[in-house]
Amino acid sequence: MYDQLADLSLTVDDWTLTGFERDTTSGFVRASTVIELQGAGETGRGEDVTYETEDHEILQREELELPTGEFTLDGFSTALEDVDLFAEPPDREVFRNYRRWGVESAALDLALKQADTNLGAALGRTYDPVRFVVSTRLGEPPTTDRVDELLEYDPEMEFKLDPTPEWTDDLVADLASRDRVRILDLKGQYEGTEVDQEADPDLYERVVEGFPEAVVEDPKLTDETEAILADHEERVSWDAPIHSRADIEALPFEPEWCNIKPSRFGTVESLLEAIEFCENRGITMYGGGQFELSVGREHVQALAALFYPQSPNDVAPGGYNDPELSGGLPSSPLEPPANPRGFC
Repeated sequence: MYDQLADLSLTVDDWTLTGFERDTTSGFVRASTVIELQGAGETGRGEDVTYETEDHEILQREELELPTGEFTLDGFSTALEDVDLFAEPPDREVFRNYRRWGVESAALDLALKQADTNLGAALGRTYDPVRFVVSTRLGEPPTTDRVDELLEYDPEMEFKLDPTPEWTDDLVADLASRDRVRILDLKGQYEGTEVDQEADPDLYERVVEGFPEAVVEDPKLTDETEAILADHEERVSWDAPIHSRADIEALPFEPEWCNIKPSRFGTVESLLEAIEFCENRGITMYGGGQFELSVGREHVQALAALFYPQSPNDVAPGGYNDPELSGGLPSSPLEPPANPRGFC
C-alpha cells in the first residue's frame, strides 16, 4: 500500500504549530500540538499526541526546523530522518514516534490535497461507517455509575474498560449483566508509566471468566497469568508493545487481535506495512485513540473507516472523553466523511 502513496508529489513552503488542552475523564489534562504544513495553496494537518505537557510547551516555544521544498511523500519522510523533532530529549523514546507521526500525517494530508484526492481513493478503498466503543474509567472506588450514565445517553453504547484489582466479583457480574463490554485493557505492557499495572492473577481470572466474549488487551505474562489465558489466546490483543510489523511478529504467540494506534508507528510506511501484514495473516485490527484533541481524532477514525470499520474501535468522538457529557454526540456507527479530501 505504501508504494501507492510514496511517489505523491509534495510541496512544503512553511508550517505552523497550534497547542490544545482539555480535561479528560481519566483525570488528567491532555495537551497536544497540531502541525500544519503549507504548500501550493493547500494546508495539511497532523497532531502530535506526546503525553507530556512540557514537551508541547517546549515545541511551541522553540518551534521546529522542518524540510521545505519539492519532494515526493517518501522523499519528505527520508528527509525527516535527519531532523531531531525534540529540542530537549523526551522522557520516553516512543514520544519520538508520536511527533514523527504528527508531521508525517500532515505531509500525507497535504500531498493528497495537492493531488486533489483522498486517502481512500489513492488506496482504492472506501470510507465505511465506523463502529466505535467508548473508553472510560469507573472511579475510585470503582462503580457502574459512569457506565450507567453513558447507557442512559445511548442504550446501545459499547465499552472499553480498564480493570483494576479493586474490581470485585459483584462489580464484574453487574457490568457483565449489561452485555456492553467489548474490550478489557489490563495495562500490563505500560512499563515505566503511571498507568502500568502489575500482573494480578486473581483479577485476570475474574475478568476473563466474567466477560467470556470480550477482547483482553495487553496482559502481563507470567507463569500464573499465562496459565489463566492459555484457553483464551484467541481473544488476547496487544497495544502498547506494537510499533512495527516486527513487533507483531515478535509477540509470544501469533495474535488474532491487534490494536492499531498510528502514532506508535511513527511513519506512514511503518503503519501501512503493519496493517497489510495483519490483513494478510487474518489478524483482526481495531483502532485505538490517545485522547486526540483535534485532527488526530479524525485521522484515527478515517483509518478505521478504511481498514477495520466493523471492529470495536476505540475512536469515539472526543466529546465522550470530556468529564461532563454534553448533548448532541453521535452514536455508533460513525458516519464516514461525506466528501473526503486529503487524509479524510
